[in-house]
Amino acid sequence: MATLHVNIVSAEQAIFSGEAEMVVAPGETGELGILPGHTPLLTRIRPGTVKVKLAGQEHDEVIYVSGGILEVQPKGLTILADTSIRARDLDEAKVKEAKRQAEEALTNRASGQDRALVVAELAQLAAQLQAIQKLRRK
Repeated sequence: MATLHVNIVSAEQAIFSGEAEMVVAPGETGELGILPGHTPLLTRIRPGTVKVKLAGQEHDEVIYVSGGILEVQPKGLTILADTSIRARDLDEAKVKEAKRQAEEALTNRASGQDRALVVAELAQLAAQLQAIQKLRRK
């Protein structure tokens, strides 16, 4: 069975390194499915979940990324994320509370730059909730 080597790193940590049969990542215009032998690629990714189908295993590794860069080379794939967290390590109650506070801030702020920061934060929190939901469906 063909595999590709996957590295997922962020400024805080190297979160995953190993062999995978497939990786699904949140590309800017939709999900990207990467299999061994994929054409070389360099693209930005948006906040969301990366699903790594581990070689020879039934379960997948699900990781939340807050955006970053994905690079595919002939023998492997690297994701350089701004922030990365294993989905199982996300605290749903904390994420929901942060989302509630951000939504409240959005209704109280009408200025351009503050509003843009809150909207970006809301997108990341929504992606974290989606990662938690994907993990639950397993």
